[in-house]
This record gives sequence, structure tokens and C-alpha cells, in this order.
Amino acid sequence: MGRVLFTHGNDAIVEGAIAAGCRFYAGYPITPSSEIAEEMSKRLPALGGVYVQGEDELASINMIIGASMAGAKAMTATSGPGFSLMQEGIGLAVATETPIVVVDVMRAGPSTGIASKAWQGDLMQVRFGSHSDYEIISLYPSSVQEAFDLTVEAFNLAETYMAPVVLLSDGVLARMRERLYVKDQSELVIVNRRKPAESPETYMPYKRGEDYIPVIANFGEGYYVLKDSLTHDERGYYYERPDVQAKFVQGVTEKIRRNASRIYRWEERYTEDAEVLFVASGVMGRIASVMVREAREEGKKWGIFRPITIWPFPEDPLRKAARSASKVVTIEMSVGKLIYPVKWTIRDGQEVKVLPWLSYEAPSPDDLLNLVEVNL
Repeated sequence: MGRVLFTHGNDAIVEGAIAAGCRFYAGYPITPSSEIAEEMSKRLPALGGVYVQGEDELASINMIIGASMAGAKAMTATSGPGFSLMQEGIGLAVATETPIVVVDVMRAGPSTGIASKAWQGDLMQVRFGSHSDYEIISLYPSSVQEAFDLTVEAFNLAETYMAPVVLLSDGVLARMRERLYVKDQSELVIVNRRKPAESPETYMPYKRGEDYIPVIANFGEGYYVLKDSLTHDERGYYYERPDVQAKFVQGVTEKIRRNASRIYRWEERYTEDAEVLFVASGVMGRIASVMVREAREEGKKWGIFRPITIWPFPEDPLRKAARSASKVVTIEMSVGKLIYPVKWTIRDGQEVKVLPWLSYEAPSPDDLLNLVEVNL
């Protein structure tokens, strides 16, 4: 049997990480994510794990990359300014195909902004923050329970696709307290990375099958594994050759693109006959769902689509959900970030617009209804 707690989103992420098998954490405290580091510093040593407070965010992300290369499930947590500093490390994890989980508890910005207040401004940075060609996996919960469940899922996806996964949160969810059911291990599906079937003599760490996902041995297991940020071939050797570069970037992108339909997570309600479809994520998606439900009771043909995977964006599910809508509207705690993948997805002829909620205080369903009635 699991345990029932009354706790906040940051604590739920800790519980999810431990349940998923995370045994290495490195981080630098930053509001509003600091409770994650604080709690991991207490919990991991008692489980035989390792907690390191890095001197900064650059050191922290590189520490978890190294720990993962040695076989540990590893995580860090930060917020906007720290997430900006981690982008080079995320690129390294992409290039070396190293599974890690990075938690970004979004806060009001840009720059230092207001440290303790929520915002939804990092969605595009998650996708495009590091340079050149790659794909990323990112999940965004809307409740304390989902924070636990999606943290477990983030580790499973990282281990499955040998890639970094960004778990998004925000200053509202971080401090919001709700009932949390911490599932027992017998109730969870836990994914661990695959082991090579080949002998060390014939093994090539970056060789790909039909799913494009390589089977990369951990350091210290008797296999020769070269981890390098440079363009490399199937053996991990650097080669300055056009065909090697092409295969390199195709590998780190296609393993996500070809499996996108398996990665997509979303929630939709009242979409069958919706004339107006609202798209919102995280806590804003949760509040918008209540607004839409109440509007339905008054006869309005509104629907709600909440992407849980922000990246890869669930394009096909959204197109299907929007099939009867003349308008598709994003509701965001920012000037507009979610609007971009929505625009890329929706067919010509459908009006697409953003309704920004530019307050760091979460709105009520009535607040959102007023916003819609004034601007739509």
C-alpha cells in the first residue's frame, strides 16, 4: 500500500523522483524550486544515494550528466535564471544521449524578475534553449498528484529514449498543497535503461535500430564507451565528414520524432462539438477546465485541450480535438508561448489567438471567464 500525504508540488516531485529510482541529485538552490533540493538533501543519504550542492547551475547539470553516465538515475531542479545557465549542459546530454531529468519551476521574469512568483514563460526555451538540431521531451503537470506521477514518467521517458527530459512546474504548483497518494513500488511501472546484448568486442554505443534509440552501456561495465560533445559516429569517434554529421543530428532528432505518438500525453474535454477550443497547460489548464465546464452548463459550446507533453507537442491529438472549432484560443500566464506550437498545428481557416493572463497571481475560473468575455 502507498502513503497519503497533504503536501505541495515540490515535495511531490521529490517523492516521484525517489520512487522512480533517482539516487543522485546535484543542484543550486533557487526560488521557487529550493524545497526540492532541501528535501533531497535529507532523503537521499538515508537511501544510499548522493546529494551534492553544486557551486552553481553549470556545475550541477554536469554532475548529474556524469552520474548518469556511470549508471545512476540523476536529477537537478532550478528556475528560469538557473535554467538559462544549464542550456549548454542540456546540449551535452543531448549529444551524448545521456538520460537525465531537469526540473524547471518557472517564475516571473525576464532576468531575475520576481523570484517567488509564478509565470509560464519558459516553454519555448525548453524546446530551443540549446543550439543546433535536437528534440526534447518535456512534461507539465497541473496538480500535486500529477507532479508525482509525471516525475516518475519523466525518468521512464529519459531511460527509454536515452535523452534529457525537462519536467516543468511553476510557482503556483510548487507551493500549492493538496492530497498526494504516493504509490507503492508494486503499483508503479519503472523503466530502467537497456543493457547491450553484444560482446564488448563488437559493441558500438551509438548504433541504432528501427526505433533509432541506441543501447549505451554505463561506465564501468566492461564496454568501451566514448562520451564526447563532438560530432561522432556509431563508435563515438569524432569525424569531420558530412555523412557523419547528418547521421549524428538525425539520430538525436529521429529517436524522438519517430516515437512521438508514444510520448504524447494530453487531456481533453467537451471537444466533440466545441465551437471554441481553449488550449492551456499546467495550472492554467486546470483552471481553464473549470471555466469551460461552467460555461457548458450555461449552454456555451466550448472545449478544453490540455497538453501534458509540451514537447514533443501533441499535434495530431490537437488537430482532432479542434476539428469542429472555428476558434482556437490559448490561455497563458505569459504574453504567449504555447500559442506558437498551437499555430504550427492548427489548419488554415481556423482563427488562433492568445489570451494572456499577465498577473503572477493565479486567476479564478471567473477571472478567466471575464478575460474571455472582454477579449474574445
